[in-house]
Amino acid sequence: MVNGEIKESARTENFDIINKLRGNLWIVSTIVLVIVLVGVLILRGGSSVGNVISEDKAAETLMSFIKSQGAESASVVSTERDGNLYKIVVNYNGENIPVYVTLDGKYLASGLIPLTGNEVAEAQDNSNNAQEAPKEVPKSDKPKVELFVMSLCPYGLQMEKGILPVAVLLKNKIDFKIKFVYYAMHGKTEIDENTRQYCIQKEQSDKFTSYLSCYLKEGKTDDCLKEAKIDSAKLASCVNNADKQFNISANYNDKNSWLSGRFPRYDVDLADNKKYGVGGSPTLIINGQEVQSGRDSASLLKVICSAFNNQPEECKQTLSSNNPSPGFGYSTSGSATTASCG
Repeated sequence: MVNGEIKESARTENFDIINKLRGNLWIVSTIVLVIVLVGVLILRGGSSVGNVISEDKAAETLMSFIKSQGAESASVVSTERDGNLYKIVVNYNGENIPVYVTLDGKYLASGLIPLTGNEVAEAQDNSNNAQEAPKEVPKSDKPKVELFVMSLCPYGLQMEKGILPVAVLLKNKIDFKIKFVYYAMHGKTEIDENTRQYCIQKEQSDKFTSYLSCYLKEGKTDDCLKEAKIDSAKLASCVNNADKQFNISANYNDKNSWLSGRFPRYDVDLADNKKYGVGGSPTLIINGQEVQSGRDSASLLKVICSAFNNQPEECKQTLSSNNPSPGFGYSTSGSATTASCG
């Protein structure tokens, strides 16, 4: 957590680093390479521990090392003691990466992978349990579907690309809304885009799907406003009113209010964030319950249709089972991911 406010993704599983490298090759960067290389040093014998240092000092030492390798934008999300190691969660390019540091601050590893029989079996059992079918989705005549995202989070964009064809197919048979996580991780540009989308969805809802579909291609806001024929005067008025109502600019300018001094608050959907316990992007809520789903359109159609008391004919349609790639663009990824921002 970030001071108890930003929840670490509950989807992290054993062998998570390996899965991230397989499923998100576009994120492979200096930080990951450094972590893997130094992790090898530990396995080769760098396990001795001298004088114990504080969590903060361990985090400071780690960040100094990471930034010396060129990852200047990396930041610490949380620190905690985990047995004989410090667990430090580092955010880099929107990806939260757990790193374990020895108590003397001299060695680090990208994760703890069990090497002996009992521990391996236990880890595999835990992984299998984590992938069991989720609790049954609450049913209703018209399911309420809320997707919480950050507009520049690559994984939020990924799920939006998957869910948009579902929303288009089911139309007014579901109550579908894009909502926004209560803090921003990608600067003022993200805050402005969040508010822009909030206003288009609120006051020009018939054009929102067109705008979002365009935006997901390359993030070219001006081109998409023209393509979707957004009323610019109406949009500007809404943005101005929302800024005052939700203290958007005030929160951004008041760095003392930022979460852990790094993430500006974004309060447009704050009440719903609190209601559902939203912690990151993406978070899918159906009929008031958080739901886990694949990010491809077929999986999302299946889970949303499971929330109907009586499924409409549209639920029999076949949508793409290809996983959208994280970030902008309509390319597909060879493997699924449960990664998130936050």
